[in-house]
Order: sequence, then C-alpha cells, then structure tokens
Amino acid sequence: MANTGTQGPALPDRFVRFRWWGLLAISFGVALIIMDSTIVSVAIPSIVADLGISSTEIQWVQEIYTLLFAALLLTWGRVADRFGRRRIMFIGVAIFIASSVLCVVASSGAHLIIGRAFQGLGGSMILPTTLALLNANFHGRERAIAFAVWGSTIGGMAAFGPLAGGWLIEYASWRWAFGINVPIGLFILAGLLLFVAESRETRGVPGTDVIGALLSIVGFGALVFGLIEGRSYGWWRAEERASFDIGGMSPVPFAFGIAVVALVGFVLWERARDRAGRGVILDLSLFRIPSFANGNVTALIVSFGEFGLILTLPLWFQNVLGFRAFEAGLALVPLAVGSFVASGGVAALSRMLTPVVVVRIGLSLEVLAVLTLAVLIRPDSTPWLTSPVLFVYGIGVGLATAQLTSVVLADVPVERSGQGSATQSTARQTGSALGIAVLGTAFFTTFRTGTESRLADAVATDPSVGQLVDAVIASSGGTISALAADPRTADVAQAARDAMTDGASRAAYVGAAALLLGLLSSLRIRPGVGADQRTVEPDEPATAG
Repeated sequence: MANTGTQGPALPDRFVRFRWWGLLAISFGVALIIMDSTIVSVAIPSIVADLGISSTEIQWVQEIYTLLFAALLLTWGRVADRFGRRRIMFIGVAIFIASSVLCVVASSGAHLIIGRAFQGLGGSMILPTTLALLNANFHGRERAIAFAVWGSTIGGMAAFGPLAGGWLIEYASWRWAFGINVPIGLFILAGLLLFVAESRETRGVPGTDVIGALLSIVGFGALVFGLIEGRSYGWWRAEERASFDIGGMSPVPFAFGIAVVALVGFVLWERARDRAGRGVILDLSLFRIPSFANGNVTALIVSFGEFGLILTLPLWFQNVLGFRAFEAGLALVPLAVGSFVASGGVAALSRMLTPVVVVRIGLSLEVLAVLTLAVLIRPDSTPWLTSPVLFVYGIGVGLATAQLTSVVLADVPVERSGQGSATQSTARQTGSALGIAVLGTAFFTTFRTGTESRLADAVATDPSVGQLVDAVIASSGGTISALAADPRTADVAQAARDAMTDGASRAAYVGAAALLLGLLSSLRIRPGVGADQRTVEPDEPATAG
C-alpha cells in the first residue's frame, strides 16, 4: 500500500538507490551534536588553563548551548515541516560549522560563549530534522533499522565523545575539540545534497504562529535553566557561592514560575489557533495518538535515567580511579561498542518482535546494568569490573533509544513528522536536564556530606583540614589526586574518594529507579497501525512531499 501522508513527484533514482548513504549523513548529524557536547565537558579544564576564564564563564560555556538547544527544538520542528526538513538541517549544520570555527579562534570567555550559543542554535535545527527525515524516507522494516542506527549513534557518541576529547586534548589542543566539527560537518552537507530527499508539509494551513514560538522558547528555556542551575544558585534561597540572586532569593524559583506561565499560555494559545483553523507550532491533536502521548512520557523518564549516568561516571573515573581524560574516555568505550552491537541486532529482532517489545528488552538491560554498577563500584574498582556492565548497558541503550523513537513517531502522519520529532526531542531534552539536575544533586550532595562526615573529627582537631575539604568539594573532586600524592593529606583524599564513590552509587540507584519507571511506563504504549507498519509495494514508485 502507498505510504500515507503527502504525495508528490517520484523521487530521483539516486535518492532511492543511495538512501542508506543518506542515512549515514543523517546519523552523522546526530553524532555531531552528541560528540560536541561530551567533548566540551572533557575540555573545560584545558580551556580554563589557556584562557583564564572565570567560574561563571565556565558555567555558561557549558550551559548556553543546552539552554538554546532545548528552547528552540519545537520551533524549528514546525519550521522544517513548512519549509523543508532537509533545507533546515542543511542550514543548521552550516551554522554549526561556522560557530565551531568561532570557538576554535576564541580568545576570551565571552567569545567562546557566543560561539557556543550559535552551536546551540544550529544543533536545535539539526536534531528534530534528522528524525523527521528518517520518518519520511524510510518505511516498514527498513524504518526500524534506520532508527536503530540513529539511536545507536547517540549511545555510541555519548561514550566516544569523551575518548576523542581526551585524546585531542592530551596530544593536540582543546581547540581541536571544536575544530573536528568542521570536516564532519562538510561531509554531512555533501551527504544531504547528494543522498537525502527533501520532504515538507503541503497542507495549506494559513498563518505563522510567532506568538506560539515565543511562548515555547521562553517556557522551555526557563524550565531548562531552572533544572540546570538549581544546584549552583540554590533551589529556593540563594547559595553563598551563587554569582547572582534576587534579594537573597535564588533566581531558580522565578525561572520555574516563568516556565509555568509561558507553557500554560502556550497550550491555551495553540488550542485557540487550532480551533480557528490557523497554523500552530505544536498540533495538540498529536497527543490523542496513544503511542505518541505515552511514548513521549516514557522518553522523558528514560532520558532522565540515562543522561545522569553519563554525567557522573567520567568524574568518578578521573577523580576516584585516577584516570587521565583519555583513559576515562577509553573506559566508556564498552558502552559505545554495546550500542553499535545492538544496532546490528535490531534487523534480526525486528523480524520477530515489535518495536515496543524491543524497547522493553533494552530498558530491562539498562536497569540491570545500572543496578549492577550501583552495587559493585568501589574506590579500588578497575575497568575489568565496569567494562562488561557498560557493554550490557550500551546494548540496552542501542535497543531502547532508537526503537522508542520509532514507536513515538509510528502513528504520526508523515506531513507532521517535524512537529512530532521536535516534540519527542524536547521531551528527551527536558528529561535529560531533569536527570542531570536530580542525579547530579544526589551525586554531589552525597560527595559533600560524606567527605565532611568522614573528616569531622580531623576538622575539629585541625581547622586547616576544613579548608582542604572545602577545596576538594569546590573542585568537584579535581584536587583529590594532588592530595593523595602528599602523605600529609592522603587521608583527606581517601575520604573524598570513598564519599565520591558513595555519590556515584547513589546516583546510579536513582537512575536505575527512573529507568525502571520508564520500563513500566512503556507497558502503556499500544501502537496502532501507522507509519511503523507501512510498506511501499514493489511496483509503486517511492514519493516525497
């Protein structure tokens, strides 16, 4: 039967014959975003040493990207539906390349922050369009394989990024952490032009929803800001170390208040425009599709559990086990290998099992692996202990992440796949920000209180020990190796190692609980007959809108 959605002229032959090359270009687009985010986190110490930037600038180098990325996803998803998904992705990659060059030549913290802001803009154009292009250009069993490759790229790059970043920083310069984006981006641009068919919505819905776009940007931007900054600024009262406050109050509650008002206003505005038959940023009728509504809830919960682990493990590897940046990245490689192995197995599984069942198998493996880490990790652990567990975790990520995306979009009409993809991406981004906030708080709070309690007697006897404790907490464990090298402060280093291990274990327990909740949530997903089951008959030409 014909693929539902918008009909158009037959695709040029090269788009049909070389569609898998097009998949490679689209997947590299996702890799560009994920790898850049993870490399930057590894590069921060070198950036500080070279540019001498302040702690506030460090924070914004990391977070301006996430803030703009999450705030703009919905808007670009809708724009892509109207003006062409390949076109918007192409522009996004071009912006990402140009902004990476800005970061490479940065001479100050402000310069680097501007470059990162434009990277967030480009990234917000890339991610939803990759999903929409897959949804529009692949069908049936091929679609399951395409989403498996897409999802495995996310899991693999999340682990490969720190490895690449560590190698570049140790043997070249932190500037190459951004410079590597240029050749990859040029490869993506060529692949998009040569092998990816354009698709867009052709329904004539009047009006451009500018107010809806502004409300979504303000709402999601404020929400992500609050989630990210809660630990730094304080969740209610301003922390003593906070660089900004409002009459002693943290700005975080105000951010959440703005988010609630803007997002409620966004929903009401979208409903009113939809009833009037005018164009909207988000078609709320999509949430009447059970697989879409329940799948987005599951995606948010799963991202909560997955991204918190990526935050805590590199810190634990470097500060507790004493790994260099490159060695910490190498320790995460089993996760990437497992993710890629899973992508190879999805084709066989898709012949026997539905995507929802594959999602549940993947989530079960993730829960098992994270629980095992929580139980087994200790201050004297080795990669021989963590590698098999991370490999299993990677397989779970490879199975669950991609097929969950496939399930969420399975029954979304092709002509609205940009909106559906952007909504799914926003749910994941919100979940990851929430996971980083909650798991990061569990990790760092346990680290702080555990170190202080273990050294309480020593601090009471010698107040200078208290200064060492403050220093090791302020550096997020970065001073542990220096303290361990001095016999006079070795006890402080050991107490900090034990406390950080407890923090990593507690964060893993919280992450496992979130993933288990996501697994239970997936039981509510009941896909109908939609894009997931569509095939194109052999005698029917492939079409695109």
